Amino acid sequence: MAATLQEYLDSQDNLLKEASEALPHQFNQCTYPLDSLRQPVYLCITCNLPRGICSACSIACHTDHEQTELFPKRDFRCDCPTSALPHPCHLHKTPEEPNTSNAYGQNFSGVFCRCGRPYDPNTERETMIQCLSCEDWFHESCCNLREKPETEAEAPAAPEGDVDDAASDASSSGLPPPMIRASDYDSFVCAACVRKIPTLLRYAGTEGCLMAIRDAPSLPWKVLAPTQDPVVVFDEGTPTSEAPVVPSKRALSPSAREGEREAKRPRACLAPPLNPVAQQILADPSSELGAGDVFLTEDFRERWCRCEECLPSLEANAFLLKEEETYEPPEDPDSGLSLEELGMRALNRLPRERAIDGIHAFNAMRDNLVQYLRPFANEGKVVGDEDVKAFFDKLREQSAKAV
Repeated sequence: MAATLQEYLDSQDNLLKEASEALPHQFNQCTYPLDSLRQPVYLCITCNLPRGICSACSIACHTDHEQTELFPKRDFRCDCPTSALPHPCHLHKTPEEPNTSNAYGQNFSGVFCRCGRPYDPNTERETMIQCLSCEDWFHESCCNLREKPETEAEAPAAPEGDVDDAASDASSSGLPPPMIRASDYDSFVCAACVRKIPTLLRYAGTEGCLMAIRDAPSLPWKVLAPTQDPVVVFDEGTPTSEAPVVPSKRALSPSAREGEREAKRPRACLAPPLNPVAQQILADPSSELGAGDVFLTEDFRERWCRCEECLPSLEANAFLLKEEETYEPPEDPDSGLSLEELGMRALNRLPRERAIDGIHAFNAMRDNLVQYLRPFANEGKVVGDEDVKAFFDKLREQSAKAV
């Protein structure tokens, strides 16, 4: 394929820009010394062991290995420098004992979702959703948001143009939008985790905690919407939708008023009443009316009741109270620089004599290249791949003779 010199230079600039956007960070430090933290984790298929490596080790140590990205995992420490993996770590060269605090779920065996299928990016057609609690990944069809798609061989042709897979509306494989779109919720919690967390079990199917259900096995799936207004349950145990009437009292002195305020601090539980449909489904893991997954809508962390009864469940699952930070490697100062700028930066790091020799060699190559390309410019000819290859072949021959 032929191209003008300007087109070639533009293509190189575009490649540099894409590389800086895809890998804007430094990957020269293993995260093992940072201890356990929430970070992107990779599974090395070539090493074939249920262990995880950090993003830096995935690039610096396992470059030529087949890998699967597991995305962020909380409280995880990189396994690359440990004896659990036979491949040596090039970034943390002190051998370490195997990590005992890491949790290795089924993702570390290369399988995902409640269906236990392996993930193949070349054939997977569905968008997958990560559970906020266990951080496993689930197919939308396994969450009853859509019908299970046809096999790859029977799949219709993908639509043209850019489609945002992350939006979970219509994948690049031409699937229709799911019943609950990504824009409809903020976070997803799988049924197994909902059953383990009292707060989620209490709120399932209420306002802001969507569920996919059906009224009978033969009927279509629908979104469970609460039909009752939230009520406040006071210590007396009497539900009411109105504020209690407070009788008038004789005015107290400031000190007495402060003491009474402290003694009568409100203890009302503000959690909504249980949704009977949701509770029926969650009580039976084999129910055909729904899996029990919950889709939490925007600002769900602000809606929890924090009374003495509800707060311990939230504190035991801190991700329900506060969005977690995910570690990212430091920014790469060389990211986004042009080839010329990268060359000059590398040149400045060389000893003076070697730098001068490098400048002389570059100037000689530049003069030869200008001389070689001048006839093309004079005649208006396009420089092809073979022309460029011929120039560098000749340059290598000259270098070999000089040695």
